[in-house]
Amino acid sequence: MNKSKQAISVLIVEDEPSLNDAYKRILESERIDVRSSFNGREALDELKSMQPDVILLDLKMPVMDGIEFLQKLPKTKAAGKAKVIIFSNYDEQAEIKDAFALGATKYMLKAWASPSEVVKVVKEVVNSD
Repeated sequence: MNKSKQAISVLIVEDEPSLNDAYKRILESERIDVRSSFNGREALDELKSMQPDVILLDLKMPVMDGIEFLQKLPKTKAAGKAKVIIFSNYDEQAEIKDAFALGATKYMLKAWASPSEVVKVVKEVVNSD
């Protein structure tokens, strides 16, 4: 399904407020519909009222981390539709492997990803159907 003519929706799950806000503004500048949350529990609540195309997911967060969020994601109405991009500053191979086993689509290291690259990857993931 090519979404180039339709609005793309993204849920950012990032506990660092400045990063959360920065990526929200960057994606919105590309006319992407964005909601954000600061941990996995808040993200699960957001998913009660939205079905995002992409979930940009940090792994290390308080309250509920990215792995626990991925474990609970199949029980939401967004399961199966949303593509999950792991967006983390941690390059812990065991966690990354677990994230892929739980359905993540892509992994990006925050320190190496420019804002334009994040937008590009979000669009590529959406249009890969």
